[in-house]
Amino acid sequence: MFDFVTKHKRLLQVILALLIVPPFAFFGIQWTQRDVTGTGEVASVGGQKITEQEFTDALRRQQERLRGMLGRNFDPGLFDSPGMRAELLEGMISQRLIERFAARNHLTVGDDQLREVIATSPVFQEGGRFSPQRYEAMLRSEGYSPQTFETLQRRDMVTQQVVGAISESGLVSMTAARQFAQQRAQQREVAEVQLRSEPRLTQGSVGPDAIRSFYDSNKARFQVPEEISVEYLVLGVDALLASEQVTEKEGRESYSANLSKYGEPDQRRASHILIAVKSGAGDVDKAKARERAAGILAQARKSPGGFAELAKKNSDDPGSAPQGGDLGFFSRGMMVRAFEDAAFRLKQNEIGDLVESDFGFHIIRLTGVKAGKMKSFDQVRPEIEQELKRQKAARRFAESAEQFSNLVYEQADSLAPAAERFKLGVQRASGITRQATSVTALNNPKLLTALFADDAIKNRRNTEAIETAPNTLVSARVVAHKAASVRPLEEVKGEIARQLAQQEALALARKRGAERLQELRKGPASAGGFGAAKLVSRDNAQGLGPEALAQIFRADVSKLPAYAGADTASGYAIYRVSRVVDVKLDETRERGAQSELGRSGGAQELRAFLGGLRADSSVDIDNAALEKKN
Repeated sequence: MFDFVTKHKRLLQVILALLIVPPFAFFGIQWTQRDVTGTGEVASVGGQKITEQEFTDALRRQQERLRGMLGRNFDPGLFDSPGMRAELLEGMISQRLIERFAARNHLTVGDDQLREVIATSPVFQEGGRFSPQRYEAMLRSEGYSPQTFETLQRRDMVTQQVVGAISESGLVSMTAARQFAQQRAQQREVAEVQLRSEPRLTQGSVGPDAIRSFYDSNKARFQVPEEISVEYLVLGVDALLASEQVTEKEGRESYSANLSKYGEPDQRRASHILIAVKSGAGDVDKAKARERAAGILAQARKSPGGFAELAKKNSDDPGSAPQGGDLGFFSRGMMVRAFEDAAFRLKQNEIGDLVESDFGFHIIRLTGVKAGKMKSFDQVRPEIEQELKRQKAARRFAESAEQFSNLVYEQADSLAPAAERFKLGVQRASGITRQATSVTALNNPKLLTALFADDAIKNRRNTEAIETAPNTLVSARVVAHKAASVRPLEEVKGEIARQLAQQEALALARKRGAERLQELRKGPASAGGFGAAKLVSRDNAQGLGPEALAQIFRADVSKLPAYAGADTASGYAIYRVSRVVDVKLDETRERGAQSELGRSGGAQELRAFLGGLRADSSVDIDNAALEKKN
């Protein structure tokens, strides 16, 4: 079991990631039933097509997700490799298979459950709460209606339930878990020696035939992707903001209507004694409570300094009575109206008349006054004017959006009319590929697809106005196009020669390392050159890679020292194991190991389940279409 987990951990992660990640994690990847325009297909599952357009869209969105995760380390070419494309398609096929299984077995998700998932998704929230406006705007930007999106989300939730039920079904005995945990916890004392490759030893050994052969076999490595240069317009609130004007009268009216935003209101601090009256009490009970309250009020006014003691002995408010009736500071709107009005009429240390509320009768003593601190209009004028400009720009955007969309469509041979009509600057960008661009305004999958369509490239027509973000429309036009090409051999032969020399040097270092490892295993005569020893375990690798760790723990330690070796990026490493330390386990680690093994077993069950579904379905893959560059 341990070997399976370590050897296939990456595979299991890929399977589960492709199947279990909810659509909110990379919003918009809903290839299952999306309307598409492509007619070709890369695969079919039970007669249901996965079109080239669906696959391209899914690949591009997967790349966007990975770009967000990896930042500067993201390489579009790496994530459009044959392996990645095949892996993505397998995930799409698996999801189709599970959807068919769920449909045949009438598995559904209720409306309440669907609403809860959508409402609690952070991508649709503002200030920690679900925002219907944000929800509709984000769906609109991705080309969905709420009804379509909710249908797709319901299907995805059913799929996740099926996957979850199977992948969590693995059962493992505590004995097996204990053995697994013991292996994980065991430590080995290891010293290391590195045998690094030396490219200088192989320089000059690479001939022109080898260079030509490598070039012919790896032309994809030297491909320059298709590129376009564009001009574009952005119609959004920010773009319209600069042309908006706010009068002083408008600013002062807003200030007066929102005074609470510009300072702290007056506050009062009070202590009280509550003589409670139960809800629904009759006149007799109310009269008795009033009489009792009046007596306590008389005592309080006779001896104001004893108010706290009176409150502790007589108040029916369990929250404030132990503190002598102290309620702390409060502003208007924080107390019941009758109590609040009375407190704000009192002077410092004054005890007021009885106040009746729904809780009973209150005896109030004002103990503190804190005057409000308000900012003047002039102090907050820039803030008010900016907010009012944004509100005006938002209204103008709503009024202008349809006109903008119509204008860039009707006069599709130029962006100038729309730029002039809405007083927008025509912007330019170059170096744009099908996968991405560094220009934020253009880095939208739907917009990139439109820019690389035949109509945009061949006819140089404006794209439609595409909502790339809430309250933001972009239309772009291709002004230059450069087809994909392969760099000539003369340009890259130096790179190839260096790479082949490095490969030869690496192979030579690894060969020498393997030979030295065999010598060490025969006897200790040549065991010099090792660095300082350190304790490593499967849970604490101390900087060692997975393959090195696997070899170290695979070494036969019945006789010490034992030796192990592993390839490295720069050559070969030999490890000397001089000591084995068994660690005593506690119940928490044993239970954790049992859970981990259970998940691994569940992953195997999931693979078997998918295999069964596939065996019962007709699955066809068009490998030629899959390998097409998009």
